[in-house]
Amino acid sequence: MKQILVIDDERTGRLVIKKALEDAGFAVVEADNGKVGADIYRNNPTDLIITDIFMPEQDGIATILKLKKEFPEIKIIAVSGGGATLHSGEYLQHAKDFGAIHTFQKPIDPVELVKAVEAVFDN
Repeated sequence: MKQILVIDDERTGRLVIKKALEDAGFAVVEADNGKVGADIYRNNPTDLIITDIFMPEQDGIATILKLKKEFPEIKIIAVSGGGATLHSGEYLQHAKDFGAIHTFQKPIDPVELVKAVEAVFDN
């Protein structure tokens, strides 16, 4: 069973993603910020990370940069609802530039997310 780490400071967002992934047959581990998520990954690597961009402690962009530097083959999907000064599409493009395989703007369509996750594992 493929294991996915979901990093999002919004509990409701994590639960929506977690339920969709578990219903599709994936195991899910959760973290509420990038620092905790990176530590979880370092101690017990998962097959994929889904990370929000805007979080306290360590945001998703910093998390992507740090983990891609340590683990170049890591698979990451980034999600964002937007920020105070830029539209989420701009942040998501940065996430893709730094190594995210796919990006999604919130609110996330669970069916589309599961399709993207399955495509990651089919390649």
